[in-house]
Amino acid sequence: MSLRIAVAGASGRMGQMLIEAISASDDCQLAGALDVATSPAIGQDASAFLGRKSGVLITADLHAGLSTAQALIDFTRPEGTLAHLAVCRELGVKAVIGTTGFSDEQKAQIAAHAEHIAIVMAPNMSVGVNVVLKLLDMAARALNEGYDIEIIEAHHRHKVDAPSGTALKMGEVVAAALGRDLKDCAVYGREGVTGERDPSTIGFATVRGGDIVGDHTVLFAGTGERIEITHRSSSRATYAQGSLRAARFLANHARGLFGMNDVLGIR
Repeated sequence: MSLRIAVAGASGRMGQMLIEAISASDDCQLAGALDVATSPAIGQDASAFLGRKSGVLITADLHAGLSTAQALIDFTRPEGTLAHLAVCRELGVKAVIGTTGFSDEQKAQIAAHAEHIAIVMAPNMSVGVNVVLKLLDMAARALNEGYDIEIIEAHHRHKVDAPSGTALKMGEVVAAALGRDLKDCAVYGREGVTGERDPSTIGFATVRGGDIVGDHTVLFAGTGERIEITHRSSSRATYAQGSLRAARFLANHARGLFGMNDVLGIR
């Protein structure tokens, strides 16, 4: 039996990539397509951009869009995601959250919803990125002395949050491996006479431009050598495939908050 999936932000770049991936899947079926009420795509067939019909119309009515779904995949904005989760909880629909930019308070709300429905939440759904996170944990533990750590990320001109959720997650993984709290050691900008670099800090640099899908590099700069661990995305397809993998994982869980490390079995 096919896994019935609804997609939030159905007319956006990521939404369309998810719909295409679901359409090409052997075990998933598009069950709903959500978008904001002001979207010109409201009322259109969700697969029209592929030149075929799915029979699923894009709607701003959350109850209608989620009524037959088993899981929602959401790559939208924090406020929208939280509104979607409230209805998911009401209807018993599980959720895969790729949205980034949540505040600590909003993350607490998501955790509260996860007491009632199963949720996979990750700043990056790429399988490769999540393998890199595991590598970063190993590298940071081995390079815990004598190496300055900088995280450089680049995304397209339309991305609204900085640093990216993936870059922040990389920083959190590295900081935890070093026994630090990222909130206490992160440096997000340098300008003017900053003085010598504090070796206990983790620096971030952000690039925005063009149609860059997503590049992330963590630099361990020591004396006489540099180690760089890099992931580059050339297509959003990797995020879509990882999201479907997360949705399949949720099929076996009734409630709880999970990450991609749980999905991949690399915790």
